Amino acid sequence: MFTHITTTPFGRRPMTLGQISSQMAAKAAKPDAVVHKWQAFQDIRVARELLGATDRSLTILSALLTFHPETALTGDAELVVWPSNEQLMARANGMPATTLRRHIAVLVDCGLIIRRDSPNGKRFARKGRGGQIEQAYGFDLAPIVARAEEVKELAEAVQAEKKAFRVAKERLTLLRRDVVKMIDTGIAERVPGNWGRVQQIYQAIIGRLPRTAPRQLLEDICVELQDLCTQIRDVLESFAKDQNPDANESHSGRHIQNSNPELPIESEHGFSKSEEAAGSVADPDNLRSLPKRELPLGIVLDACPNLRELVQGGEIRHWRDFLAAAELARPALGISPSAWREAREILGEQHAAITLAAIYQRAEQINNAGGYLRSLTERAKAEKFSTWPMIMALVRARLEAQKPARVADAGDEPRLKASEGLLKTLQKPRP
Repeated sequence: MFTHITTTPFGRRPMTLGQISSQMAAKAAKPDAVVHKWQAFQDIRVARELLGATDRSLTILSALLTFHPETALTGDAELVVWPSNEQLMARANGMPATTLRRHIAVLVDCGLIIRRDSPNGKRFARKGRGGQIEQAYGFDLAPIVARAEEVKELAEAVQAEKKAFRVAKERLTLLRRDVVKMIDTGIAERVPGNWGRVQQIYQAIIGRLPRTAPRQLLEDICVELQDLCTQIRDVLESFAKDQNPDANESHSGRHIQNSNPELPIESEHGFSKSEEAAGSVADPDNLRSLPKRELPLGIVLDACPNLRELVQGGEIRHWRDFLAAAELARPALGISPSAWREAREILGEQHAAITLAAIYQRAEQINNAGGYLRSLTERAKAEKFSTWPMIMALVRARLEAQKPARVADAGDEPRLKASEGLLKTLQKPRP
């Protein structure tokens, strides 16, 4: 029978309010409470960060539990164990004495054990005549029983958070894969859309991810990626339906196109007539005043140097290279395959590519490249459009832009050179 339960630590170790709280919690344990010590230890291990414990302190707690002979810890039993430091170090895999003392203090501060120090600080037990323990000094494991339910709830919360974090990471991985592959599909299948802008939006979203992101940030980014993924999927599905109208329509084959994809681009079909005519297309009178001959490749490249950005190495030596570069510019401008096909049929493959290069050169000034190309195609069909005045307008603009540089430094040669005949043509007054 115990004669006295000590509540203060031995020596210079101070008493804290936390220790008093732990002792109060231990006294409040229900007498009929029964806890499996290794199940309780598992819950403590899972919730160790919330409890403030460390992996080394849990090694010591595991060793302390081995000194209690029973597997079940009950609320009405005396749960004091009194191993020496040497015994604890042996069961803690040879932990140094200084480390042992430091992590025992951690367990006390966490409220997982209580010190029951003897008058001289030694740990021992005193037995009576019948062999029963009358008094024991050491470490009291009663807080484990008293806090079993609390620790179990903390462990469940930690496991739920880990599961939510794992689900968020899996969702993020799937969304990233879906967005990247759908963008690649849109570019490869020449689906109308400003796919370069879509890629920039995707990179901006992913760029907010640090190396180690909290769950809330992962979920916020997943929401943004889900919205982007939905928009891209709607565009791809709409385009697929347009390409195969009989798949979802009646047997008569009648199909009404009414798709309005909401990617961060503008629909080419919604391009107004005033915007279509806003480009640098010469009027019919000026068209008749200009030469009706084929454009040299060099002049076209001087007028549309931006097209070289799409070619590896920036070299375009033949019309074949020029046509290949135009094929790359079309999806970048968001021009649909149908508008491009119609332009090539009306203008011819070479002049359609020249027109596309001119549009690409002025992409920042044109709100809707697809609608603009359709407008020029209609004008060419009515014999009111030619690539010559469009290219000459770009050449004239580049020459005008070089004039201030030549005035500032007359010794410099202009980067864009034109023949005397071409300059005379450009200097003719417009009717």
